[in-house]
Amino acid sequence: MTIEIATVPCLEDNYAYLIHNPAENKTCLIDVPEAKPIIKVLEKKAWDLDKIVLTHHHSDHVAGLGNLLRSYQASVYGATADANRLPVLDAELKENDNFYLGNIEFLVMEVYGHTIGHIALYSKELSSIFSGDSLMTLGCGRLFEGSPEIMWDTLQKFCRLPPQTKIYSGHEYSEKNAQFALSIDPNNKKLQERASLIRELRSNGFPTVPSTIESELDTNPFLRSGNLDLKRLLGMGQHKSANVLAELRSRRDIF
Repeated sequence: MTIEIATVPCLEDNYAYLIHNPAENKTCLIDVPEAKPIIKVLEKKAWDLDKIVLTHHHSDHVAGLGNLLRSYQASVYGATADANRLPVLDAELKENDNFYLGNIEFLVMEVYGHTIGHIALYSKELSSIFSGDSLMTLGCGRLFEGSPEIMWDTLQKFCRLPPQTKIYSGHEYSEKNAQFALSIDPNNKKLQERASLIRELRSNGFPTVPSTIESELDTNPFLRSGNLDLKRLLGMGQHKSANVLAELRSRRDIF
């Protein structure tokens, strides 16, 4: 039986994800922006909820937890490094820990930059990573706590994943991110094609997740901060990649 991943739009532009293992009738939730839409999907599919993973402490990823736990007796997991800012956890996770949904294994990755204490879950079996606000479609998270150097190191972790890996990120920012990417790299044919597909998907009300590592490597300017051609477009041919990332992030913040 195939693992099912349900994308749940929440709030204005957040995503939560329900991962269901039908062989063992186990369900896990990634982030809880709000409870109501998540409960609606659980009830529609007649799934119970066994585990909840919080990628980081920001309110738009944890605010619905209390209401959700009034309806479901799920265990709550989050980062050891962020435990003092997260809701009360049943179990803590750190780099290279294994997390299980029945017989499906996930590797915990510490992906700092957006916050210090941010985690992601990677499953080789599902060829998927749940990246929260660290890596997004055509973007990366704002540097609220981490430095450009820390975020660049985090992005390198993503780059080392297999190209076909699907990326389930925490927000629907793709249209704005595509516009920004084109303002930096207007002659990138793959980016042009991708921006067109994103416009079509959003105009029809469809999410643009998941993306893939391969697609991001071709089109995401933040992942391409080390690319010499992109550096030259920015007039930063001799700069360190982390400095290029910092410049891109500062431009995106005001775009």
